Amino acid sequence: MTGNPNSRPEPRPGRAEARRRAVAYLRMSTEHQQYSTENQIAVIERYAAGHDMEIVARFSDEARSGLRYENRPGMRQMLEDAKREDSGFDTILVYDVSRWGRFQNPDQSAAIEYACQEADVEVHYCMEEFVNDGSPVSNIVKAVKRSMAAEYARELSNKVFAGQCRLIRLGFRQGGMAGYGLRRMRIDQHREPQGVLERGQYKSLQTDRVILVPGPDEEAETVRWMYRQFVEGGRLEGEIAALLNEKGIVTDLGRPWTRGTVHQVLTNEKYIGHNVYNRHSFKLKQTHRNNPQEEWVRADNVFEPIVDQSLFFTAQGMIRERNRRFSDDEMLDRLRRLLEEKGFLSGLVIDETDNMPSSGTYAARFGSLVRAYSLVGFTPDRDYRYIEINRALRRKHASIVDATIAEIEKLGGAVSREPGSDLLTVNGEFTASIVLSRCRRTKAGSKRWKIRLDAGLAPDLTVAVRMDGANEAAHDYYLLPLPILDTNRLRLAEQNGLILDAFRFDSLEYFFAMAERARISELAS
Repeated sequence: MTGNPNSRPEPRPGRAEARRRAVAYLRMSTEHQQYSTENQIAVIERYAAGHDMEIVARFSDEARSGLRYENRPGMRQMLEDAKREDSGFDTILVYDVSRWGRFQNPDQSAAIEYACQEADVEVHYCMEEFVNDGSPVSNIVKAVKRSMAAEYARELSNKVFAGQCRLIRLGFRQGGMAGYGLRRMRIDQHREPQGVLERGQYKSLQTDRVILVPGPDEEAETVRWMYRQFVEGGRLEGEIAALLNEKGIVTDLGRPWTRGTVHQVLTNEKYIGHNVYNRHSFKLKQTHRNNPQEEWVRADNVFEPIVDQSLFFTAQGMIRERNRRFSDDEMLDRLRRLLEEKGFLSGLVIDETDNMPSSGTYAARFGSLVRAYSLVGFTPDRDYRYIEINRALRRKHASIVDATIAEIEKLGGAVSREPGSDLLTVNGEFTASIVLSRCRRTKAGSKRWKIRLDAGLAPDLTVAVRMDGANEAAHDYYLLPLPILDTNRLRLAEQNGLILDAFRFDSLEYFFAMAERARISELAS
């Protein structure tokens, strides 16, 4: 049992009964075989038998990192149950302090244990030599053990990163999909090819490595065609995407092309044979970071290129010039001249005009398109603010869905996307739909959100993103399972009662935890 609410133990008896009722907490992050759940439960069962305890339930987080509480559903469920009057247990048995967690702030581990004590539930570390009795000695030892667990995680992270950098410089690919026009080739320790890896396949031998090789001729030629259309034909990414879709050509994920996916092809150095790593980082699962170029790790000319370097770098120069940051005055001058030429303004007119920043850039720089209009003396015939907000939300929805898919795949999960509806199927286990809800204000100034659900999709889980008061960023998230949705429309206030707010989260960490799949790192040793 892994914390299923339908399998909870019977209510716990009074303390007068001699035999105590305990639950076992198991966690394996795949970093050491000695911490397999089978070994852990064997030690815990011996401890329980020696202390006259009955194990009434198990909560397990297999293949889960100890760095974050949010991605450990077993522990979360166990603590929720511990706080219930009818939890049915008064003791938690765990293998050792490190299985409880390797939190980078040791106080977090202490806080979770304190929450158990507040619920009148004790925590026993079965393999530790000290007794967790709250004495000064045990508290000091625990503090040291927690710091050691955190330091181990830091050292392991540095060791893995150093190993990955070394392999990058040797010309080997580290994680991620090959991309359109390329394939992952498994090679042995003598650099002899061992076959192309299909999507979702991974090498099985630690001594094997992965490199990138050109894909089918038609894909490689399509990549070169995209570069020629951009550099020689003067077409923008959106126009190239439209042409590809008209031809029925799909991406490596089997999806229609978008401006973003074309841009990725036009800017990635792997197409000229360069191996670049550490452009982005998420070390110790703390903060996503875009790294400066001096921190990138690279090895040039290690893969067979499919695009000529002169063509590639010409494209990069064009993109840099196009993306040159205009000052506010330059942007408004261009907008003012466009108004004089056309006599009116709209997002479509702006986006279809050459050498103009996009309508989205204007909205981002000045807060909204309507405000940018007002700064150049244009007043629309009607209040279009809600139209601009809805247009911006449609753009955000696409980017949020893309980012969600990328994060799931980064965590080792598999996700497919239904064309037209954006319904996601995660790991072949459940379906999810992402909806964005615009924030409205009542006459009294209170915030309200209306969430429209597609009854025809009937996803197992609806991820409802409530936007903030400015409708520019996510305010919070509701993870709504299908059984509670007996309507296709929800109206939410800032507070909605326990029935709905029990499904509210400040981030998507819990959702990603549901989709996460972990692999043993060859670099952990």
